[in-house]
Amino acid sequence: MHDAVELVEGAHGLDRRSVPHRPWRRLLRSTIHFFSYNLILKRRITRVTWAAGFRLIVRPTVFHPRYFITSEFFASFIDRLDLRGKRVADVGTGSGILALAAARAGAASVTAVDINPAAALTAAENARKNGLGDRFTAVCSNLLSGLAPGALFDVILSSPPSFPGEPRDIADRSWHAGPNYRDIAPLFDQARDRLAPGGRVYLLVSSDSDLDLFSAMIVRARFRARLVAERSILIESLIIYELARQ
Repeated sequence: MHDAVELVEGAHGLDRRSVPHRPWRRLLRSTIHFFSYNLILKRRITRVTWAAGFRLIVRPTVFHPRYFITSEFFASFIDRLDLRGKRVADVGTGSGILALAAARAGAASVTAVDINPAAALTAAENARKNGLGDRFTAVCSNLLSGLAPGALFDVILSSPPSFPGEPRDIADRSWHAGPNYRDIAPLFDQARDRLAPGGRVYLLVSSDSDLDLFSAMIVRARFRARLVAERSILIESLIIYELARQ
């Protein structure tokens, strides 16, 4: 791993390094996941909530934007972007909150993508209920692989699962990305292929993620990264990076 990290440092990868987690921190993270999975992610009822100024339905197995603050933090960042006339993709859309924020920021078209069929359905319904359905398409796809050939985007948004490890089910894929981030590793090469000239990727990661591995994947896809927003909370920091082609 040291060779990969040295490559990242010389090639504009993430400016943060992974920090080994002490036993108490691993226990705390496991406890948070236990309750989040069993009480929120695995729930069997559809809920209605308000988040980032949108009224949202949240179907079972779909990431809930009110209980996890990553969504509203990222949405507030998107609100400050000038997306007028832009083609935007939101990968791992969940409730669709980031895609809706992009439409509100002026995007000409927004494609909301999620491997969870319930999430794609939820995002489409939320777009209609918030008056943004005319510029909004929801697609059930494994990352960007299921999109039409030749579809390009000016902006790609993604808040991928923060942690490695085998997900228990489709709901847990919003938390765990497989061993060594297997399930999202192709995202960076796919995003590079789908970016229009001058395009940008905005990626939200947690300070508790394996930042060294994220950096290595970003550099291998020939992106350079720039930190553009950060929010510290009780147990971690949420960090948004802008990725551009090298």
